[in-house]
Amino acid sequence: MDDTTLTLGQISRTEAGFEGHLGRVFAHTQDAVWAMLTVPASMAQWLAPGTIELRQGGAVRIDFADSGIVIDSTVTAFEAGSLLEYSWSSGDQPQRPLRWSLQAVDGGTLLQLVVQVPAGEDPAKACAGFEGHLEMLAAALEGVSIKFPFDVFVQSRKAYSEQVAALG
Repeated sequence: MDDTTLTLGQISRTEAGFEGHLGRVFAHTQDAVWAMLTVPASMAQWLAPGTIELRQGGAVRIDFADSGIVIDSTVTAFEAGSLLEYSWSSGDQPQRPLRWSLQAVDGGTLLQLVVQVPAGEDPAKACAGFEGHLEMLAAALEGVSIKFPFDVFVQSRKAYSEQVAALG
């Protein structure tokens, strides 16, 4: 990947910290993208092994075995096929809500991801990590398995860091 193909979202300040808005259009149906976000076998292809109880208040467990990070959370917003929200944290950690929303558009599905990052944490790192996972999602939708794209992460983190610095 080079800088000309890097499409970033936007980070803004909030009262509680930062919020990143990332988006992608996939040339796939909304049902296909939803399955990638919610079906355990599909999640493992681009994010990590895990399960999500598809209902408001449902349990979320995502296990990044390689890093030792385990997400144990709860579904805080849910609309079947179009909206899923849970925190990217466990236990007593600060809440880091993720809001995945899907919308049918010409040529496929628009995925919008809102990443909330508490004050004192690095929003550039968080958003860059999700940029890498969105690249993995795009590949998985095409039936291709790829490893986490560190080049995407590094370039995205640098560009997101510049956005955060510009916020003052």
